[in-house]
Amino acid sequence: MKILVCISHVPDTTSKINFTDNNATFDPTGVQFVINPYDEFALTRAMWFKEKQGASVTVINVGNASTEPTLRKSLAIGADEAIRVNAEATDGFFVAKQIAEVAKNGNYDLILAGKESIDYNGGMVPGMIASILDYDVVTACIGLEIDGSSATIIREIDGGKETLSGSLPLVIGGQKGLVEEKDLRIPNMRGIMTARKKPLTVVESIAFQNTTTSTNFEKPVPKGACTMITSDNVDELVSLLHEEAKVI
Repeated sequence: MKILVCISHVPDTTSKINFTDNNATFDPTGVQFVINPYDEFALTRAMWFKEKQGASVTVINVGNASTEPTLRKSLAIGADEAIRVNAEATDGFFVAKQIAEVAKNGNYDLILAGKESIDYNGGMVPGMIASILDYDVVTACIGLEIDGSSATIIREIDGGKETLSGSLPLVIGGQKGLVEEKDLRIPNMRGIMTARKKPLTVVESIAFQNTTTSTNFEKPVPKGACTMITSDNVDELVSLLHEEAKVI
C-alpha cells in the first residue's frame, strides 16, 4: 500500500502573529513553524500502517524552501520520502490542485491529511483533492482500518460517531482520535540522522490560475478587563450582567 500524507507548515499556536502592508500580508518574522497538528495525527496513523502492514509513506507539502525543516521532521518521525511542490501556498484550491497532480502520477492508494490546517482553518483541501482525482473522501475521521483494498472508517458527527466502509483509493481528513495525542511521535536522534539521507524531492508546480486572493487580515478584538465582585455582592453582579454584559 502506498500512502501520501499531506503536511502543512503552520505557525506554532504560541507564536505572536503580526501582519504587514496595512494588514494585507502575514509577517513570518520570529514565528516558530511546526507540522499542522491534524496532519501529525494523519502521519502517525500512516506510520502504524507502515509498521504493521508494510506500507510505504510519502509526505508532501506545497511551499517554498522554508518548509523543508517541517518535511525533514516528518522524515525523522519515519516517513520514507518527502516531496515539496515549489510554490507559495496561496489558497486551498491551489494546494489541492498541486497535491492531486503529484498523487495522480504516484498512484497512491491512500491519501491522508488533517481535516484542516490551524492557520486558515479552511477545511477544504481533502475534499478538493478527492474531487479532482474522483476518489471517495471521509473527513472528521477518528478511526481507520485497512484490510487489503477495503477500509473501515469512523468519523465524528454531530452528537455521535458514524462507521463507514469503503474501498481504496481513498482520501481521509483526520483529527484527534485517528490516533491519540499520547501516540504522537517525537523524532529521536537516530530518526533525525536517518532523515538527512532520505530523499526530499522538489518538483515545480503546475500552471494554475488563482481565483482568490487574501486582501486583508484582522486580529480578534482584545478581551476586556475582568471585573472582580465579592461573593456577598449579588446585586452588583446582577446589575453588571444586565446592564453591561446584557446576558439577562
